[in-house]
Amino acid sequence: MDEQDLTEQVAQVTREFLKVAGLKPGQILVVGCSTSEIAGKRIGTASSLEIGEQVVRGLLKATREYQVYLAAQCCEHLNRALVVEAQAAEIYGLEEVTVVPVLKAGGALATATYRALHRPVVVSHIQAHAGMDIGGTLIGMHLKPVAVPVRLEVKTIGAAHLTFARTRPALIGGERAVYR
Repeated sequence: MDEQDLTEQVAQVTREFLKVAGLKPGQILVVGCSTSEIAGKRIGTASSLEIGEQVVRGLLKATREYQVYLAAQCCEHLNRALVVEAQAAEIYGLEEVTVVPVLKAGGALATATYRALHRPVVVSHIQAHAGMDIGGTLIGMHLKPVAVPVRLEVKTIGAAHLTFARTRPALIGGERAVYR
C-alpha cells in the first residue's frame, strides 16, 4: 500500500465512522494505533514514523472536516497519555503532563500527531465521545463510561484489525423510565 493510499484509506474510514457515530463539532475522537500491526508485524515490534505520519494525515483530514478534536493515544511507555490540541485541553479541563512523545516512548502515532498539531499538548486522561483502535491498542480506558461497539464494512487498515466504539449517556431509571 503506498503512502497516498494509506492516508486516504484512513481518512475514508474515519469519515464513515464519524458519520455513523454521530459526533458533533467540538467532541473528541480518541485513536490508538499500532504502526507495527499495520505493517503486518506484532504490536510494538516495528514502529514506523512514516506509517504514523500517513495515518495522522488521514485522521486530521477527516476530523477537521467534521470539526472534532483528535486525541492520539501514546504507548504504554508514557502510560497511554494522549496528544491533543491545547484548545481541547482547555475546553475540557484536561490535565496536562510534561513530556514530548518520541518513537520509542510514545509511539509513532503520538509522535506524528504531536508534530502535526498546531498547539499540541499531552494529557494524562480523557473521556472521549468515540474511539477508533487500529491494531489492538486498547483505547477503552479513554472513552466515556457507556461505550457502544460500532461495526463498519472496513475491518482492517493494512494488516491491522479495526475496532470502533461510540458512547452514549447512561440509561437510568429502570422499567418505568422513558427514553428518547
